[in-house]
Formats: sequence, C-alpha cells, structure tokens
Amino acid sequence: MSVDDRSLVNWPSYAQARAELGANFVRILGYFREDGLKSVDAIEAAMRARSAVALVVPAHTLKGEARQFGADPLADLAETIEVAARDCVERRDAPDLILEAVVKLRPLFEQTLTLLEREANPLVLRKPGGGFGRRAAV
Repeated sequence: MSVDDRSLVNWPSYAQARAELGANFVRILGYFREDGLKSVDAIEAAMRARSAVALVVPAHTLKGEARQFGADPLADLAETIEVAARDCVERRDAPDLILEAVVKLRPLFEQTLTLLEREANPLVLRKPGGGFGRRAAV
C-alpha cells in the first residue's frame, strides 16, 4: 500500500480511546482483533456468495469498531462496502461493483491492526534517541 503507515490511524482519536478505556484498552483492542477478523472473513464470504445482504452487518460492525480506535481509513473502506451493499439490497442487485473494495479490506485491516497493537505495546520505545540508560539529546 502506498499510504504512509502513520496516516492509517487518527492518533488523537486513538489517544482519546486509550485514555477513556484505561486498563481495559489492551483487552478491548484484542476484541477488535478477533471481531475484526470475523467481520473481514464474513465480508469475503458474502462477496464470494455474491450476497449483498450478508455484506451489510459485518461491514457496519467493522466500521464502528475501527472508528473507536481512530482507524479512519479502515472505517471509511468498511463504510463504502456497507453503503454500496445497502444500495445493492435496495436495487436487488449483485454486489459485483464492491469487489475492489473488498479485496483492499484484509490488507488494510492487517496493516492497521499491526500499527494499533505496536502502539499499545508498553515495551515500544516511543521517543527516538531516548530509552533506558541513554542521555537525552540536548
């Protein structure tokens, strides 16, 4: 993906979620991993089955959970899938035009999740040049 990794997460939203969830943050991020994978699997299965109806709920779920962590590009892509699927349901049409978005979903989910989990890891060095036993740059 050509998008800069750091742009995959709205970091102020991420920080707000982390502050609001406190000690529960890492556990809920784990739920996002599990539920997100289930949603992506369900979206891909629905696409293979050409079922617009079956695309709506997992896309909606992924959209909301991604927004909670500031994963805006992922949430936007899930919303694109959801809205297009709803349109297909209303028109009683196959979701063939959604295929390109669905193909992009899993790699974006995995890349975003990697960033979120890396940032949540308490052992990650957050300031370049700093760290235990190093003198701060003056």
